[in-house]
Amino acid sequence: MRYSSITERLADLGSGKWALHIRARQLKASGADIIELTIGEPDLPPDAALLAEAQRAMNAGRYRYSNGRGEPPVVAALAARYARRRADVTAENVLCFPGTQTALFAVMLGLTEAGDGVLVGDPLYATYEGVIRSTGAHQVIVPLRAEHGFHMQAADLEKAITPDCRVLLLNTPHNPTGAVLTKEDIAAIGEVCRKHDLWIVCDEVYEELIFDGVFASPFDMPELAERTIVVSSISKSHAAPGFRSGWAIGPAEFANRLLPVSETMLFGVQPFIADMTAYALTHEIGTSAAMRVSYRSRAARIVAALEDAPGVMALPPEAGMFILLDVSATGMSGEAFAWKLLEEEGVAVMPGSSFGEEAASYVRVSLTVPEQAIDEACNRITRLAVRLSGGQGLLKECQA
Repeated sequence: MRYSSITERLADLGSGKWALHIRARQLKASGADIIELTIGEPDLPPDAALLAEAQRAMNAGRYRYSNGRGEPPVVAALAARYARRRADVTAENVLCFPGTQTALFAVMLGLTEAGDGVLVGDPLYATYEGVIRSTGAHQVIVPLRAEHGFHMQAADLEKAITPDCRVLLLNTPHNPTGAVLTKEDIAAIGEVCRKHDLWIVCDEVYEELIFDGVFASPFDMPELAERTIVVSSISKSHAAPGFRSGWAIGPAEFANRLLPVSETMLFGVQPFIADMTAYALTHEIGTSAAMRVSYRSRAARIVAALEDAPGVMALPPEAGMFILLDVSATGMSGEAFAWKLLEEEGVAVMPGSSFGEEAASYVRVSLTVPEQAIDEACNRITRLAVRLSGGQGLLKECQA
């Protein structure tokens, strides 16, 4: 039987990147003592007021067909939110989607096609390559280097540009590194994009999880308004990943041209979830603030606990819910280290290779588990590191 070419383009970009996570879940289901530090699933539940609003909306009959752009209450809430960042934003700039992933897929479908290049930083979020290749486009790597704090450098971006490049897929705050681009970073990157007439698609899902400093975005710069599209959701900010509620905000012409694409895919999102999202965007909800405190503390806890783990170096993030460990000094790749850690110590972390070639010597550790689990995971990581060093090193208990 025949299949379309998209099945070939994406053949190796599905769940294979999450093979270790899937195996860890299988082991845990069979009764093994597994500490799961793989995915960014907040351990804090959604605020009770959000769940109550979703239930109220369902009870009020808000479970019928929606429309392609989004339910009026959430479109209005999003327009107001982004108008506070840039005064020219209206409902014409808004499109709603079931989560950031769907928004990215639709946006890329509207901007690229076979033969086009999409610039993206490496390390990169694990699904970006699939989102890019789904349209027939190909990714063009911009290396994100540890010596620059994984901040994209304008010079590296310009060096990577080829004649077929049409889009820069930017991510700030960044997954998996936790890097947060400054206003100066953005301005320099934006100037390169203007010079080469590139779209900027900016994934800002971790916007509300910055530990220190100020959030900066190309969306907020008037000179970049005509070429910038933001995608985001309530998955991380409000600890509601399973509700699948996201959006894309961009130029009105872009939104109007993409609307038929969105309608062909989805024709709307669930009205009761839209109402919950509108409530989340228009009320003071303390979820993000609580997560910021928790994740920053857990990251610092890991850095301190692994200070004497031979061959392992924790790199403090600036935002988000992950921390990278550089394991290159153990003599193992991140992939090999992660599998050995799961098999011998029952700790599941993500191999850096799932996030690109530049991350091959790292593993990504989720901060979304309680401190007791963090402490025990640190002890197990240290045990493995000591064994790999030939027993040279001091086992250090995580701080109480």
